[in-house]
Amino acid sequence: MAAKGAHGSHLKVESELERCRAEGHWDRVPELVRQLQTLGMPGGGGSGGNRRGSPSARFPSLDTDDFGKLLLAEALLEQYLKENHAKIKDSIPLLEKNEHRINEAKNYLSSILNHGKLPPRYMCEAMLILGKLHYVEGSYRDAISMYARAGIDDMSVENKPLYQMRLLAEAFVIKGLSLERLPNSIASRYRLTEREEEVVACFERASWVAQVFLQELEKTTNNSTSRHLKGSPPVDYELSYFLEAALQSAFVKNLKKGNIVKGMRELREILRTVETKATQNFKVMAAKHLAGVLLHSLSEECYWSPLSHPLPEFMNKEENSFVTQSLRKPHHYEGDNLYCPKDNIEEALLLLLISESMATRDVVLSRAPEQEEDRRVSLQNAAAIYDLLSITLGRRGQYIMLSECLERAMKFAFGEFHLWYQVALSMVACGKLEEAEHFAMMVIGLGEEAGEFLPKGYLALGLTYSLQATDATLKSKQDELHRKALQTLERAQKLAPDDPQIILYVSLQLALVRQISNAIEQLQEALTVCRDDANALHLLALLFSAQKHYQHALDVINMAITEYPENFNLMFTKVKLEQVLKGPEDALVTCRQMLRLWQTLYNFSQLGGLEKDGSFSEGLMVKKQSGMHLTLPDAHDADSGSRRASSIAASRLEEAMSELTMPTSVLKQGPMQLWTTLEQIWLQAAELFMEQKHLKEAGFCIQEAAGLFPTSHSVLYMRGRLAEMKGSLEEAKQLYKEALTVNPEGVLIMHSLGLMLSQLGHKSLAQKVLRDAVERQSTCHEAWQGLGEVLQAQGQNEAAIDCFLTALELESSSPVLPFSIIPREL
Repeated sequence: MAAKGAHGSHLKVESELERCRAEGHWDRVPELVRQLQTLGMPGGGGSGGNRRGSPSARFPSLDTDDFGKLLLAEALLEQYLKENHAKIKDSIPLLEKNEHRINEAKNYLSSILNHGKLPPRYMCEAMLILGKLHYVEGSYRDAISMYARAGIDDMSVENKPLYQMRLLAEAFVIKGLSLERLPNSIASRYRLTEREEEVVACFERASWVAQVFLQELEKTTNNSTSRHLKGSPPVDYELSYFLEAALQSAFVKNLKKGNIVKGMRELREILRTVETKATQNFKVMAAKHLAGVLLHSLSEECYWSPLSHPLPEFMNKEENSFVTQSLRKPHHYEGDNLYCPKDNIEEALLLLLISESMATRDVVLSRAPEQEEDRRVSLQNAAAIYDLLSITLGRRGQYIMLSECLERAMKFAFGEFHLWYQVALSMVACGKLEEAEHFAMMVIGLGEEAGEFLPKGYLALGLTYSLQATDATLKSKQDELHRKALQTLERAQKLAPDDPQIILYVSLQLALVRQISNAIEQLQEALTVCRDDANALHLLALLFSAQKHYQHALDVINMAITEYPENFNLMFTKVKLEQVLKGPEDALVTCRQMLRLWQTLYNFSQLGGLEKDGSFSEGLMVKKQSGMHLTLPDAHDADSGSRRASSIAASRLEEAMSELTMPTSVLKQGPMQLWTTLEQIWLQAAELFMEQKHLKEAGFCIQEAAGLFPTSHSVLYMRGRLAEMKGSLEEAKQLYKEALTVNPEGVLIMHSLGLMLSQLGHKSLAQKVLRDAVERQSTCHEAWQGLGEVLQAQGQNEAAIDCFLTALELESSSPVLPFSIIPREL
């Protein structure tokens, strides 16, 4: 009975030792070793006189002193490494002469290996632990030799205690790190390449074994907790430096080498493995890292989904993965109907939203001094995720969603200029101008704490006032906001006089209040610093057009398009300048070029990542089954029989339009901005055809635009203009009313509706509509001209003269397109 009781105690202590070694409870190991010695079990009792009669059959010939030394050596080393985590992370060698615990552990392990009395399993463990000790001492060759002696390349994790999985994962990563740190001055290029491949193989093996270990550890810990402490949560497991390195070294190494495919595969594998409590924070970091790779290193054309294979040309450039048949794979999440992203932006957004929810949950909110470092690190991680979210959502124009995400960060962003500034910018971008003003004021309120970013705070506030002025409905409010915008922007300029972006927006603000000469003077300063800025060149062209220097304006636009051939805003301005300077024929040629450009950009930026089999891109070229194509008459000159230039330009446009028609099933897949741009190209072409009196062709263009957005106020307005040119005044009036219902702030719609009401005899109503137009936008000379005509028809000649003079003065400084088309963004 006594022997049976002792056997039970032995097993209990033995089991507890294995658990402590797996979970890292090193402070308990010395006491457990003493218990073994007291019980006279193998591993205790000094001389080991009772070894053969031991009730534990697993240690029939175990040297008791050496086994105790093994346990104590590991505990001493691990406790010291935990206390010196920062030095290990910075690869600072820990010398035994400076620390008695390192010296003591090394003596224990050397003694064990010299005696050679332990069974092979424990001799191997001693080698693995000594290899780790050599590494932290900076003896990298000794570490590699010790692992070669232990034969880690042939080890398996099947049916082994948990702590041995940990030792093996750490051994692989330490071997890889040691190989990296070996001097390579005399090695051949072939040997260096071979060494690099061996490093990657070690890191990949380490990652797999570490994930299996952590999954098995959590399973064991949960089972143990449910048996002994029912209802209590499992104890958190803190990753050691080497386990954390084991998880991440593989993808970091592959990405550093430029092996994007292998790096992404590693990251995706890590994120697909069943999560453990110990890997939650690590997975946030991995998700952030993968999102960064998707955004910065992979274009949409080269994207492959997690369930598909990369393009063959990528695989040919990278080495084959290591053989993993001998290693047990970690468990992955599985199931039916799993969601799979379709492009890199979608996958990055999914990763970042998951990371954001976890990062904001774990942010340290306490401002206690002892938690200052933890708070700084958690805040830094969260800010990095929000920066990537800004890039991802900004590419899709999803500013409302971005502002909602950033607002969630405000609970822990006290005094953090960067996050407050991001919130203010997102509010401006999504049109929440009152909120943007509030956040911008809070940024400025930081004063000198904002440092070099303070001018940007004033810039954000100035742009907010400027956008509010554009949206204001009363002239008095507009004037007040424009004044505040100019003052705030000038304050930003005083703080940063050489910032070209601030100078640009000061110039734009002067242009908006029609101080054209001052605006040009300011803009010249910005262009001396940044000669090829697209917005600056665009604004300069508009300022030249406001001075009626159309040829100079066109020259500037052509120069800007040379630098930015894919900028549609520049091309729309070019169309307007050509329309004024050369006539609609040349402008139609530019419209054709815009359609070709749109088709090219659509094919390459949108189709490449959606359908690899080419069916979607083929669909783009398929004509509509309805047969609605733009067919132009020859338009021969009746006298000479020669074909007019307008007909040639129109036929070229017809060719581009025919190729751009597409089935409804593929419409509007992609960013909305893509399709609104196409809509505006069609409507611009319709306007040019109407100027040439080619109403049938104009109708075809409007129909194409209506196929994209049937209830768009722009489409309804152009349909109204076409009906008016055809003499259908009642239909035109109804269409203008519908357009105004959709866009109550549309000044040009008000202008056309007012003139139409006047033609139909509704003079008083026409006057009211036109007065609303000039109140809404006091710089619209067309509205003032129309109001003057209505007042004159009513016999109010003096008021009409004032309107005509105002219109004449405003027209003298009006650009071909409103200055407000220059984006006010940061």
